Amino acid sequence: MTKINLNENILDFIFVALGCVLIAFSITSILRPNGLITGGITGVSIILEKLINIKYTYIYYVLSILVLAVAWISMGKREGIKIITLSIVFPFVLIVFERFNYTFIKNDLMLASVYFGLICGIGSGLVLKRGFSMGGTDTVAKILHHKIFTFVSISEILLCIDGTLIASSVIVYNSNIALYAIISQIIMVNMINAVMFGFGSKKVMLEIISDHNQDISQYIIHSIKRGVTSYEVKGGYKNLSRLKLQTLCSPRESMLIKRYIAETDPDAFIDVLPVISVWGKGVGFDRLSEK
Repeated sequence: MTKINLNENILDFIFVALGCVLIAFSITSILRPNGLITGGITGVSIILEKLINIKYTYIYYVLSILVLAVAWISMGKREGIKIITLSIVFPFVLIVFERFNYTFIKNDLMLASVYFGLICGIGSGLVLKRGFSMGGTDTVAKILHHKIFTFVSISEILLCIDGTLIASSVIVYNSNIALYAIISQIIMVNMINAVMFGFGSKKVMLEIISDHNQDISQYIIHSIKRGVTSYEVKGGYKNLSRLKLQTLCSPRESMLIKRYIAETDPDAFIDVLPVISVWGKGVGFDRLSEK
């Protein structure tokens, strides 16, 4: 094993271990003591505990192994290996934290739903950032997309599954609990995205149409030190072909480019698109080899 691979494995262990701890803490110390519900296998386990009176941690373990087995059979060994670690390890961590019987927040459902969304979202983001999967409803959605609903995106299937689980909690609990579940789910999704891609857009894409393409290209390449891509486009009104320039840069650099274009060609057209993340070689870009 090379030094780079060793460092990657160490980072994997740190991120996944911390992620599991945060998720387990948020479930056992915030979600459960306040009688809240959530989506995913956790939500199914808690609802089933209410119905069949079996500890939810054991139900979670059984469901995780079941999802792992189905993924292994239906999608192959490669997909199964991705989730096998957390399918076995995380339920054990959850059982350990459940035995501590520690309550972080009590008798404040709004605050509890916010804290749960924040902490569980950070933990899930850390796990997903290293390419691992919890082996929950995200895996179920992937299986359904692969085998049955190929015309529907995974995110839409996942939304339907978790939405159905939260809606069904009204039968077992009440409408207030379902509403708090929606709040925590929204916060959780945003925190996952923030951990994986950062807060806000760190890069922007500029698309420029101008009569001074050569000058603008040279400025971006030599002064801003960014690459430029050019391609031909045709306007719908006059049906004329024009050259469009495209570049990726930081928000600060985009303002420098805008200032230069304003002085060079006031009639130029520029549209600015936020970019969540950029993978590849370049200043401020994330390397493809890094997780």
